[in-house]
Amino acid sequence: MASDTAIPADDGRTGRLPPIPADQLTEAQQRVAAGISGGPRGGLRGPFPALLRSPELADRFQKFGEYLRFNSSIPTALNELAILVTARTWSAQFEWYAHHLLAMKAGLPPGIAEAIAEGRRPEGMDEDQRIVYEFCTELHTTHAVSDATYAAARGRFGEQGVVDLLGVSGYYVAVAMILNVAQVPLPPGVPEPLKPLSLG
Repeated sequence: MASDTAIPADDGRTGRLPPIPADQLTEAQQRVAAGISGGPRGGLRGPFPALLRSPELADRFQKFGEYLRFNSSIPTALNELAILVTARTWSAQFEWYAHHLLAMKAGLPPGIAEAIAEGRRPEGMDEDQRIVYEFCTELHTTHAVSDATYAAARGRFGEQGVVDLLGVSGYYVAVAMILNVAQVPLPPGVPEPLKPLSLG
């Protein structure tokens, strides 16, 4: 099971929707925060301090994400590859930072992540990596996938795998939106990992 233990907790810098002080949490917020912290994530970080403003949404959202993070039919390194493609598409700095750590821990080759960060197609991908990269990149750039791309993903991962790839892509678009709008800060001393991509 993956763990967030390598990801430092919020250091107190605020952003737009900073963590709510513990003594100001409502009963519903306390319940949801305890559920998230006591689950496989092991802490309340990323989009969840912001989401606690809507505790019912936060609770439903974290359960959706828990399946996609920890129980997806897609192998962990490939799942993290899909998340990195999403983070790059949205230039979601915290999402990239957190999931780059997890991708490296899961065994994704560093060169693949580096190419995605730079907006390049990675070289040297194996067949599974190629299928996931092409499926997710095509989905984010064209808002659909071609018959050939769909057939490759279905042939390798089955219909459940296709749906799980769609789920993880959509979920992490929502996470990226929350992180970017809430301006969730990176840990102290960590520079922004994603540079602006040239449009030319």
